[in-house]
Amino acid sequence: MSEGGWLRAATLLALLLLGRVAAGATVNGIRLWSGPEGTRAVFELTGPVEHRVFALSDPDRVVIDLPNTSTASSLALPDGRGVVASVRTGPRAGGDLRVVLELNGASKPKTFLLAPTEQYGHRLVVDLPAAEATPVVRRAPAAVERGRDVVVAIDAGHGGEDPGASGRAGVEEKEVVLAIARRVAEEINSTPGMRAVLTRGGDYFVPLRKRTELAHQTQADFFMSIHADSYRDRDAKGATVYVLSDKAASDEQSLLLAQRENASDLIGGVSLADKDQLLARVLLDLSQSAALSASTAAGQRLIRRMSTVTSMRRLQVQQAPFLVLKSPDIPSVLVETAYISNPREESSLRNPGYQATLATALRQGIVDYFTANPPQGSYFAAPSSPSTTTGEPVRHVVARGETLSAVAERYRVTSASIRRSNSMKTDVVRVGQVLTIPPG
Repeated sequence: MSEGGWLRAATLLALLLLGRVAAGATVNGIRLWSGPEGTRAVFELTGPVEHRVFALSDPDRVVIDLPNTSTASSLALPDGRGVVASVRTGPRAGGDLRVVLELNGASKPKTFLLAPTEQYGHRLVVDLPAAEATPVVRRAPAAVERGRDVVVAIDAGHGGEDPGASGRAGVEEKEVVLAIARRVAEEINSTPGMRAVLTRGGDYFVPLRKRTELAHQTQADFFMSIHADSYRDRDAKGATVYVLSDKAASDEQSLLLAQRENASDLIGGVSLADKDQLLARVLLDLSQSAALSASTAAGQRLIRRMSTVTSMRRLQVQQAPFLVLKSPDIPSVLVETAYISNPREESSLRNPGYQATLATALRQGIVDYFTANPPQGSYFAAPSSPSTTTGEPVRHVVARGETLSAVAERYRVTSASIRRSNSMKTDVVRVGQVLTIPPG
């Protein structure tokens, strides 16, 4: 191209860009999300915008200036949430827009633009981190005579600005998986020798790296991420259990699912900072291999329990490169509870009865795994629990959510032997009931 041609092209490009800027953008919506990590403000825009953000004190507030931008006539300002007490907007000279976030305390804003996706258009995100405090690390209690509790990290997928998949009736993945996660946590906390930790307890987003960090901070023995599947074929149905694969996915659906779920890369758990590259790779591979084997064993036990209460897409553990499972030292599984894209399964997912039944099956699968693979020093590894190897009967107090079959598996005896020892005519047990467990 000649020099004149380059000049004409550059001039045309500049005019196009000026025209784009001149057209301006419109703020169609402002949303606020709040969680333990801070508060997020999301601006829905008709196009990308330049922006200037700065913080002021006395009183604390954050100011966002958007050049050549206006607000939609239907824009409704959100109520305060988290560190944001209120939101106000106003035009400035030259067609600019100023948005002021009145704060309850000082916060250093961080901003970034997001390109359109299937669900959203252009967005400007303003993150307001919570005030720094001394981190609280919740650790498993020290081993006592009966053994320490095993810690189960339960991860409800998505949350906040990230709704996950949606069904035809408008059910959002982030809502139903949080409900199921909470029920699983209740089941686990009512089981002797177990304690649950939720990676998120409300409607807010937690980055993938932070989810596994929380599992490590609480010294979790097991990590389970709960999701609801989606696929272009609305007839696709059934639950699936996944473990990590750093190679190929088990099938096309597994690969598509992993691509949708992954948002950032991470490798956590083993400290490799002081290792040379070769040694670090060897240590990581060894640790990951052991965790993968344990994860697969746990996954199969979950499938066995889940298959009694819901249909399964696969009766074998599947593999896919889910980044949230890349924790080399913690057995980790991802459970797709059902297909939210299937109208019938979408209806089941929002049904409290289905959620409770599924939560019980998941807890039973986890108990099965720890009974067969008791962590050293844990309640499950204690000589008198979960098995009776002394030749003497033991007494067991029924906790909320326990069934006779679960108690029998815990002590490695049959339900029939417990019924005989306690003169029971049925398998029905009640909370607080004291059972005599015969020798195993």
